[in-house]
Amino acid sequence: MNAKKQAAKSGKPGKRAGPVEASRLTRDDWLDAAFRAVVEGGFDKARVLMIADALGVTRGSFYWHFTDHAELISALLARWVARELALDKQLRAEATSDPRADLERLLEAALAHGGPDLENIRFELALRGLGRRDPAVAQMLVEVDEARMGLFAQKFQRLTGDPKKASELAALFYLAIVGSNQALSRPVNPPQVSEYLMGIISTYLIHQQAPAPASPAQRRSGPKAA
Repeated sequence: MNAKKQAAKSGKPGKRAGPVEASRLTRDDWLDAAFRAVVEGGFDKARVLMIADALGVTRGSFYWHFTDHAELISALLARWVARELALDKQLRAEATSDPRADLERLLEAALAHGGPDLENIRFELALRGLGRRDPAVAQMLVEVDEARMGLFAQKFQRLTGDPKKASELAALFYLAIVGSNQALSRPVNPPQVSEYLMGIISTYLIHQQAPAPASPAQRRSGPKAA
């Protein structure tokens, strides 16, 4: 048995949990609670004692799963990145014969990703605030942003057939999603605001960007000889 579990079995009041208390909470339970703490009050609220109080256990249960607070935050960020990259991979693989429909599905998924209580938006806003102070977190966010931009550019490339235009539209698409998420996070919004935002993004950044169809005369003449 390692030192962490031996300490947890010691039963010292206020410092170590007994095996029953420790075993009823998983590592993911602690990470979920830390996520909720960040959503509710930023990373300053993701402290071991505060999370333990929210879970109704002593800090000993925490030390059953983590060495210290730094390991908790590192694991929380690593799990967030893994889930974001997995979602990007899933959306990249979802392709039909209609690139417009694929982009609309991507837009819908991006706006829905905030969650019913906007928890994912609020977590990411807190994370980006942390990234302004922590170079390692900033680099991690660069990785996530690059993956998202690559996904968007791939989808727009299928729509436009123009790599440069696809890259530029991907940037505008991402900015539109970020702005929409900010708008949706307001305490009070007009009715159907999400549908309105999706409609204007879809109209201007998706439906107006496909190459113009060839005219009947162009189709009859075919390509010119060199």
